[in-house]
Amino acid sequence: MKKILIIEDNPDVRENLSEILTLSGYEAETAENGRIGVDKAQKNAPDLILCDIMMPELDGYGVLHILSRHHQTADVPFIFLTAKAEKEDFRRGMSMGADDYIAKPFDELALLQTIESRLQKSDRLKHASEQGSGSLDRFIDEAKALDAIRHLSDNRELRQYKKKDLIFREGDHPRWLYFVEKGRVKIFKTSDDGRELIVKVAQAGDFLGFLALFKEDAYPESAAALEDCSIKMVPKQDFAALVFGNRDVNARFIKMLASHIAEREQQLIELAYNSVRKRVATSLVKLAEQSGPDIHMLREDLASIAGTAKETLIRTLTDFKNEGLLDIKDGVVHVLALEKLRGLPN
Repeated sequence: MKKILIIEDNPDVRENLSEILTLSGYEAETAENGRIGVDKAQKNAPDLILCDIMMPELDGYGVLHILSRHHQTADVPFIFLTAKAEKEDFRRGMSMGADDYIAKPFDELALLQTIESRLQKSDRLKHASEQGSGSLDRFIDEAKALDAIRHLSDNRELRQYKKKDLIFREGDHPRWLYFVEKGRVKIFKTSDDGRELIVKVAQAGDFLGFLALFKEDAYPESAAALEDCSIKMVPKQDFAALVFGNRDVNARFIKMLASHIAEREQQLIELAYNSVRKRVATSLVKLAEQSGPDIHMLREDLASIAGTAKETLIRTLTDFKNEGLLDIKDGVVHVLALEKLRGLPN
């Protein structure tokens, strides 16, 4: 039976939570303030902690700060209970490593679903660490970073962009971190004579513009909608507060930066040494792996990804069609032989 520690100074809320959890098959332990909660957690670590923020003697932030620095409690899923919905509270809690928030008054079903989800994730991480050679700390830190990054886009301004709309321009100074909620976005560089080279196709779940925010410099590339998109806008000060206040999130974004640099280097190598046929084949493989075998994209955009002229791209696609590698219908490229395209000789 999973044990859940409830740290809550309001006796009615504390008793209500305890009853709900007990009826749902959990072992509920309670603490009426932060100091008692810390003591109970350190003596016998629970499987999950529900903790109010505003409490006398020691508030929820203090509880999290203390428990996150002790080995036996650092990896316990930690969920804040709060009646306050100000953005500062959410940002501060996530930057400290909280796993989630539940706003009071809470919905019982939502509460139980959140608890179950966090417990299941904790179990998966423990199992993964036992199966692999890495430490549990590394798995937990990675998970907390991902959760904090995902929460970074919560409750943000949502903007709609039509196909071909510019989202940001190379050379502009950043004010936002962009989160792709829906649709696809092309990241591209433009030559002096106006030709485009698409360096990445971002999709739902991707962040855009973080390189410029890290460097505190102008955008090195431009971004435009490949199709109708929904983009969440994260103010750069919120991004900075989370990234520079949470070492796990900082490490995660550094990994993103390293991946970004590696992708650009590989793309430069392919542009320099691969034939047109190989570049087009590689581009089709990447798009098919990302979004499936049906590729809905303008020919000029496909050409920009492959680093070739539109006319050359069309001839190459026709050759691939005649070779049975793909089919084209109503402008949609349908990949038929992914592995053959992948293994196409240079």
